Amino acid sequence: MNKTTAPQRSSGEKEALLSNVALLYYGEGLTQGEIAKRMKVSRATIVNMLRESRELGVVEIRVDGHFLTGSNLARELREKFSLEDVYVAQPASETVRMSRAQSLEQLARVAAMAVLDVVEPGDRLGVAWGETIMAVADAMPRNAVPDVEVCQLIGSMISERVPASENCTIQIANKLGAQCFTLHVPGLISSVELARQLCAEPTIQMQMERLKSLDMAIYSVGNVTSQTHLVAAGMTSEEALADAVAAGAVGILCCRYLSADGAQIDLPPQDRLIAADVADLKSARKKLLVVCGTDRADATLACIHGGLATHLVVDKPLALALLDV
Repeated sequence: MNKTTAPQRSSGEKEALLSNVALLYYGEGLTQGEIAKRMKVSRATIVNMLRESRELGVVEIRVDGHFLTGSNLARELREKFSLEDVYVAQPASETVRMSRAQSLEQLARVAAMAVLDVVEPGDRLGVAWGETIMAVADAMPRNAVPDVEVCQLIGSMISERVPASENCTIQIANKLGAQCFTLHVPGLISSVELARQLCAEPTIQMQMERLKSLDMAIYSVGNVTSQTHLVAAGMTSEEALADAVAAGAVGILCCRYLSADGAQIDLPPQDRLIAADVADLKSARKKLLVVCGTDRADATLACIHGGLATHLVVDKPLALALLDV
């Protein structure tokens, strides 16, 4: 956001931005000055945005002691795992159980603000695929950042849960006013030999080379249960997944298996994948990991231990589970 002239926004985009600011202030307990620093605007702008969010009914002020723990949770996680920053999505009510869809929607709004906090002019940004990243892309307001490149981390894939993988990349690029580089090849190839041949093509080589020099990457991590997206998308079988678990896999990152220490486990279908590998992601200066649900605690810890997270966005139940480890 420009400090002097705010871009024109639709009413929906404006409300989304106001909601994100309100979540940081009322939900996470950040000061107006801290929010202003993250958003790269003046403190007066944040004051006005908070006032407007109350006037429009985006925020209903209600004192609840549980919300005061949000900022402490984030700070404790940041200190425990030596992370640069942590964002904790707070539930609307401590007494009403939220569905996963509701938790994910709330987490995505917080993560959308985190993206705008972390991305900087001139960054090359890698974007993964999945229901969590698609939710983040949907929640992001339009906020142009100069000279940003957005690159697709996983070749084209589609599943019943999530639209084509390039949708995540294209939508985030549009929201940031960035140049977009999609991977013009399927994410999973029918044979190992064909995958090798495609990767040898100059155009694909050039696209994959961009993924080795990322400034920032945005991704989530999946668990290794039979409900994982890797199985749902038809990229592996339950039998192959069981073999990976037996070999020590605790999480799935960009369709690649992770061990408990965050190392890549080279098991099928990795030899038929066209996607960033774990080393590409680890080399990025800024790694924004967005995770919803305690069933992904082990996978989240694997990313943290493997140096695959500098910035973390989690829901409150997962935050508490990570602190209990």
